[in-house]
Amino acid sequence: MSQMSTDRIDRADPEAAIAEAAKAYSNWGRWGEDDVLGTLNFLDEAKRREGAALIRDGVSFSLSQAFDMDGPQKGWRRRTNPVHTMLATGTDAALGGQGFPHGFGGADDVIAMPLQCSTQWDGLGHIFDHGKAWNGRPAEKVVTSEGDLVTGIEHMAPHVAGRGVLLDVGLIIGWGGELPDGFAITEEHLTATAEAHGVTVGRGDLVLVRTGRLARARHEGWGDYAGGPAPGLSFRAAGWLHRSEIAGIATDTWGFEVRPNEFDHAFQPLHQVVIPHIGLLIGEMWDLDALAAHCAADGRYEFWLTAAPLPITGSVGSPVNPIAVK
Repeated sequence: MSQMSTDRIDRADPEAAIAEAAKAYSNWGRWGEDDVLGTLNFLDEAKRREGAALIRDGVSFSLSQAFDMDGPQKGWRRRTNPVHTMLATGTDAALGGQGFPHGFGGADDVIAMPLQCSTQWDGLGHIFDHGKAWNGRPAEKVVTSEGDLVTGIEHMAPHVAGRGVLLDVGLIIGWGGELPDGFAITEEHLTATAEAHGVTVGRGDLVLVRTGRLARARHEGWGDYAGGPAPGLSFRAAGWLHRSEIAGIATDTWGFEVRPNEFDHAFQPLHQVVIPHIGLLIGEMWDLDALAAHCAADGRYEFWLTAAPLPITGSVGSPVNPIAVK
């Protein structure tokens, strides 16, 4: 396994850094040419049994933001907040306009939303590198106007459940429980946080990284939470993300990686490596605050985590309501 020289990254040359990281950390072919799960292959039955054994108190936490019009989206890339509309209401029932016998009435509703507008997983068809999708497939043959024909997120629906680990970097490395915008979380920060929590991270784990950015948005307003400056994973963390053999990773930020990033002119360079080359499952905009408070109180930073995407055929992302149980 090759190792890139992350300490010598040239800020002016993201192309070279991305190419080097892609080559050093590629998982192409690791699980065969037909693979559609990427790093979820690390999350096996034994890992799920390990995760299930962590349930002691039965206390559970939803790690999802609310799906409503008060969300963070501002229209970038045509992403809007969810639009919730009632198709039938109690008023309709009370006025007798629903046409049912013997006083029967009901309510129905519909929601319209981009699948990446709130708490979500990025699927393997979400990001490409120079026209290549996960496992080296041509992007134009993977995702078409019909959707992701190969690695649609529906393939992941049965698999995302196992041992969850919280790394509260905002608490251990930050100030007042938060990291400042533009703070790049390196491998050293991640390992120091794990050590402080007395927890290990390894093969098949679902890792949650709390930066405190969502907490700040709650008391300051959304502002530029969606698409603006934020703490996040450093490009230099790509090696750790590969070597640790984790199944997935999620953050409380809009974009997972640090913004602005560590190059003079680039856009989401870490995504360009970890999704199409490592095959890593990435979650964004997760609400980790209540879970973090409980972990700090009882000192246990590992738990059962279930976070199945909706099996939307051909989707390159999915909303999710992750549930952590301790």
